[in-house]
Amino acid sequence: MLRFHFTALFASKASPYPLSVSVSRAIRNPTRVRSQMASFSSSSSSKLLFRQLFEKESSTYTYLLADTSHPDKPALLIDPVDRTVDRDLSLIEQLGLKLVYAMNTHVHADHVTGTGLIKSKVPGVKSVISKASGATADLYVEPGDKVHVGDLFLEVRATPGHTKGCVTYVTGDAPDQPQPRMAFTGDTLLIRGCGRTDFQGGSSEQLYKSIHTQICTLPKSTLIYPAHDYRGFTVSTVGEEMQHNPRLSKDEEAFKNIMENLNLPYPKMIDIAMPANMVCGIQTSPKQAESL
Repeated sequence: MLRFHFTALFASKASPYPLSVSVSRAIRNPTRVRSQMASFSSSSSSKLLFRQLFEKESSTYTYLLADTSHPDKPALLIDPVDRTVDRDLSLIEQLGLKLVYAMNTHVHADHVTGTGLIKSKVPGVKSVISKASGATADLYVEPGDKVHVGDLFLEVRATPGHTKGCVTYVTGDAPDQPQPRMAFTGDTLLIRGCGRTDFQGGSSEQLYKSIHTQICTLPKSTLIYPAHDYRGFTVSTVGEEMQHNPRLSKDEEAFKNIMENLNLPYPKMIDIAMPANMVCGIQTSPKQAESL
């Protein structure tokens, strides 16, 4: 059995609570539900409960992961949306899970995160985001951190470029973890595309490096679960994206040229979503936010 050393990790001023992590430094209608049945190895999949949930208005995926082999059935949500919080919490209750973390891959510009609303409805749930995002949360993660729910864990990889604080959460590579591995890439890598880089401190150069050094280096069988899809795709793999994603086949200069000439419209939700998401999705005045 593997042994993990647990340590506190950069709790914000708003919260004295530590996050149990293993630090490997030396750590929408909007009610459609999709249950992705990936082909996991039988030895590790029995403990993993996984659901892919969809919010139609912003085409956002929310992911539910839980360790059902643990007595408490601890669970986490990745990229929850405010409009579908009641749906998500109802599902968690029906499945008999205990929600521990509400996590974001980055500060979203196209929807308001559901983390703040979740915290108001489920006492004890901790919001999680990267320290580099600059956003308010209970707990901050950095590259190399491991977020545990029961005996499952997610490794944190820094993948800036879409925004400066983007991270990708990847399931563990240990023998007792689900196989193939799963990468929750946020807006960094989409299926047959990638996130835009023209706002929120984005950088096409940085995005190129993030994808190629932090995602493409994962096993080719690694399942790719993005934060959005606009064409009906649900999942891909690293190998599939390396072969068929038109942006990944380009060298860095060609990639930067594509990204800098997309001429995309101004995000319609950004002026609402950004300020709210900087304070965990709670739409408050800056003064109120300081007390969170």
